[in-house]
Amino acid sequence: MTSIWGVPMAETMISVERLEAHYGLGLALQDINFRVGKECVAVMGRNGVGKTTLARVLIGLDPPQASGSVELLGHQVLGMPPHRIAHLGVGYVPQGRRLFPSLSVDEHLQLNSRKGPAGQRWSTSRVFELFPSLGRRRKAFGDQISGGERSMLAIGRALVTNPGCLILDEPTEGLAPAVVEDVASSLKELSREGVAVLLIEQNVKAAVLAADRAYFMSEGRIVHETADGESMSDEATLGRYLGVSV
Repeated sequence: MTSIWGVPMAETMISVERLEAHYGLGLALQDINFRVGKECVAVMGRNGVGKTTLARVLIGLDPPQASGSVELLGHQVLGMPPHRIAHLGVGYVPQGRRLFPSLSVDEHLQLNSRKGPAGQRWSTSRVFELFPSLGRRRKAFGDQISGGERSMLAIGRALVTNPGCLILDEPTEGLAPAVVEDVASSLKELSREGVAVLLIEQNVKAAVLAADRAYFMSEGRIVHETADGESMSDEATLGRYLGVSV
């Protein structure tokens, strides 16, 4: 079976080829190419290298001028509006949460709950099992919960759509270390259930725990991909592309 970037073609859930994006005359993304199968893949890099721009182009949110090819769950989506992309079975956790201050925790989850291409594995009750503190605040409004609880709710809101493909932009920001581990474990389990998970993450620990492999970005390009047998926590790789160690 033909394999590109380590993913068999028949199992490809996310396919990006020759993607470029511009803000005016500024080139934000340059010749981006990658594939994601039924796995969790991290996109990592320092601040300002284009990770959030990549997420927004993929989901169709206020994208810059873009060219190339973006296929999600077998559909060409570049230029498609976000609501149509979502209805294909694509879940999204945006950076900054983007919650409704006038809706309760329960209402956020009920509003988005639906059966997706991966079945009905995630319900409101399962989200509360993952995030018990969120369950205790289920009647609180979006502007009455803590930063960490807002992160949990943004993740839960995406999960109850039961997506076939899940794109997360900095989902563990503001979470306590123990909750980061729970989130990472859940993302890995999702991929084992057949969901393609693209994790855009600054938290090295979360990425190492959740992802099967990683792409590293610098100046709008993918400059490194972890090869077979290469550890996600390789000190030299993390030091070179992130300036950190674990």
